[in-house]
Amino acid sequence: MHDLVIRGAQVIDGTGAAAKVADVAVDDGIITAVQNGVEIGPARQEIAADGLLLTPGWVDIHTHYDGQATWDPYLTPSSWHGVTTAVFGNCSVGFAPVRPGNEPYLINLMEGVEDIPETVLAEGINFNWESFPEYLDALASTSRIMDIGAQVPHAALRYYVMGERGADFAERPTEAEITRMSDLLEESLDAGALGFTTSRTVKHRAADGRLTPGYGAEEAELTGLAQAMKRAGSGVLEVNSDFGEGDFAKLRAAAEIAGRPLSVLLVQVDNAPDLWRQTLDQVGAACADGLDVTAQVGSRSIGMLMGLEATVHPFTTHPAWLELADLSPEQRLDRIRNDTDLQRRLVDERPDDGHVQWMNTVLQRTFELDASVDYEPGPEQNIAARAKALGRDPFDLALELMLADGGNALLLHPFENYCTGDLEVVKEMLEDPNTVCGVADAGAHVGLICDASSPTSLLTHWARDRKRGDKMPLEFLVRKQTLDTARVYGLMDRGVIAPGYKADLNLIDFQALRLHRPKLVYDLPAGGRRIIQKAEGYRHTFVSGVEVMRDGVATGELPGQLLRGSQSAPN
Repeated sequence: MHDLVIRGAQVIDGTGAAAKVADVAVDDGIITAVQNGVEIGPARQEIAADGLLLTPGWVDIHTHYDGQATWDPYLTPSSWHGVTTAVFGNCSVGFAPVRPGNEPYLINLMEGVEDIPETVLAEGINFNWESFPEYLDALASTSRIMDIGAQVPHAALRYYVMGERGADFAERPTEAEITRMSDLLEESLDAGALGFTTSRTVKHRAADGRLTPGYGAEEAELTGLAQAMKRAGSGVLEVNSDFGEGDFAKLRAAAEIAGRPLSVLLVQVDNAPDLWRQTLDQVGAACADGLDVTAQVGSRSIGMLMGLEATVHPFTTHPAWLELADLSPEQRLDRIRNDTDLQRRLVDERPDDGHVQWMNTVLQRTFELDASVDYEPGPEQNIAARAKALGRDPFDLALELMLADGGNALLLHPFENYCTGDLEVVKEMLEDPNTVCGVADAGAHVGLICDASSPTSLLTHWARDRKRGDKMPLEFLVRKQTLDTARVYGLMDRGVIAPGYKADLNLIDFQALRLHRPKLVYDLPAGGRRIIQKAEGYRHTFVSGVEVMRDGVATGELPGQLLRGSQSAPN
């Protein structure tokens, strides 16, 4: 008798092959049969799929659950969106290695780079480790809903070895310090780290304003770290870079020395809207030369969410808003909703500061995120255009919209991947053979961005709902978030529905699949806030053949494991 049989599912197996109706059997956490027209015997748990969509579980390789994974066994929002494997330690930030007493710097850096409040991290993480292998052991000791993998962050490694000097990107490590970093990285990879990550972008700054420590790492430092990866014979080099003059060449050289895969983040930015194409060409050239290089891309714009309790909104620096700082969120909302004079002051007495000047531009590409949750709105829908048509002040309209839904409404400002006012650039990125899905930042930017839902909108928007351009085949999209992402990190045991593969599965009512509007809640340690987003249409999610989610609700089962290094493909 099988452990699980799903009967009559529309199977999209993750390889890109055409969908087919089949029965799928699972035993001991492994898929043992995928049959069409051949009866599969009984099981302890049987599900009549009746044509529901069966896919591999989503593999999200770009998350920031470094802290949350130590206190939240359910890793929300990702588990609400069918994610069964999450990789973190990205962008050079994380919490190991760390010397006792140096935790505040790593917290300050994570707060600044990834918008996770210091109070949340300080209370939520107990830091019962020093070395990176000890951090892995701490992660392995906790049960959770999905499999996880961790990478060694350059910033933490540099600070551990160089001390306060290491926090200054302009400081150069000595030869002895490079050797020490290299040895520690090798030790961490041998213990099971999935990769080494660094950041070379001016967007990444600690809460105190300092750039990330690896921002200006030169050839000697990069070479020493690459040699560690070569000695270990494992790991991926993951980089977030602005791709200034010669930067890709430096990263390619490091990957060549390491003999390991290179994975770079790729987005379209307003100040250089065609740079992504140049970078993607460089990725393609490297692949043509035999290197293993991928570009991690998004499936929608990178969107800042603005609301009255979010990190940013049009009135953040307004004196009248600052006067409300000591009130609770409920008290603030009550004051604003019932005090028409306060509303007038917020709109009419705006300070002439940089924030307001920025907002004058921002509102020209900011949209109401209503129940349709449209991530490709047309330019005529922006707040400034709507206000002009109504003969109103854009700030006045923005305030009205944010006061909707009991003061919980959010506005969407797409600040990357949306220079042309549509998602054609994202479509080009997704269609490139050298790209994978990987900039969702789940677990990060908690008061500003909620793109952990990207695996869901990848399917709904691009295969079913898109109105402003061509769609893409469902089979192609599923592969982009399963087999392709898994293989970047050598996770060859998952991402495919076939005998011998890990039984990480999503059974989806595709026609009912939809995103809920994001909302702001206070459920982090120390009462910290975050923006969350749920979905409906995921009927069942399995990790290693164990049902972990049913109709959007966790079952309480926690079969997830820590991944230590790459995973072998089935025999």
